[in-house]
Amino acid sequence: MRRRKFITLIGGAAAWPLAARAQQAERMRRIGVLLALAADDPFGQAQVAAFQQALQQLGWNDGRNVRIDIRWCEEDVDRARRYAQELVALAPDIFLAGGTISLGALQHVTHALPIVFAVVADPVGAGFVDSLSRPGGNITGFMVFEYGFTGKWLELLKQIAPQVTRAAVIRDPALSFAIGAFGVIQAVAPALGVEVTPIGVHDIGAIERAVEAFARSANGGLIVTGTATMPVVTRDLIITLAARHKLPAVYPFRHMVSAGGLVSYGPDVMDEFRRAAGYVDRILKGEKPADLPVQAPTKYELVVNLKTAKALGLDVPASVLARAAAVIE
Repeated sequence: MRRRKFITLIGGAAAWPLAARAQQAERMRRIGVLLALAADDPFGQAQVAAFQQALQQLGWNDGRNVRIDIRWCEEDVDRARRYAQELVALAPDIFLAGGTISLGALQHVTHALPIVFAVVADPVGAGFVDSLSRPGGNITGFMVFEYGFTGKWLELLKQIAPQVTRAAVIRDPALSFAIGAFGVIQAVAPALGVEVTPIGVHDIGAIERAVEAFARSANGGLIVTGTATMPVVTRDLIITLAARHKLPAVYPFRHMVSAGGLVSYGPDVMDEFRRAAGYVDRILKGEKPADLPVQAPTKYELVVNLKTAKALGLDVPASVLARAAAVIE
């Protein structure tokens, strides 16, 4: 009897490590997500869906082995910092930051917890990472643009509207990327016979007044360099102003053309959030942000809205349509 009890105890003890390992493998991890858009923004909801779907494909299921806490800061710096504090208090294993404002707020509250970002334009210039290849610290992720890319917006504007000799560049001068992007556009402008003028996006009323003043002269066009976290109200205002003043405009993202813009050329933002899920997975499994290089976009897409082109009296060249990933009719 004693021998049987002893064997049972030994067998049970041998099983304990296996059970403990299984329990540890399925332990609940926590991800804090801070996004720059509003909670009811369809584009923001699509970003979250892309991230969660990619996580599920990697074996992370919300409610089973991971809990995802989401906050929306609506492009408000004070709100972003408040929500960043809330998320830190929840003791997450890792953060996902969508947009520059969100990343800045999280960087302000922690230098220890890992942060993966998406759709940040200039992470080095903004001081988030030491370099793209060696981020250092606790932050890494996926940048949304490279400076050299931005000159292509002006080239596309001339292709689709050859009569343009003046272009207003709508940008946020508070972002380091906006300064660099405008410099690149300025550099290519003389060869294209275009004079460029900056317009800031700090104030809705200021944008409207500046575009109206710009539109009083002929042969104008717009380049919108706003980030993927541009508020819906700003995006819709710019699209409305472009239509009202018959200004051909180039946008950085597909969803702006779906909302009525003329043409866009830029990265696939949803792909950035899917790739961000890959970095989150790797860090949760033990890798360090400092060892994961910041990556540039791998997918770019050209989208044309033929309905808007017709309203502007433009015939989109066949060469542009042939390159388009999507044509809205």
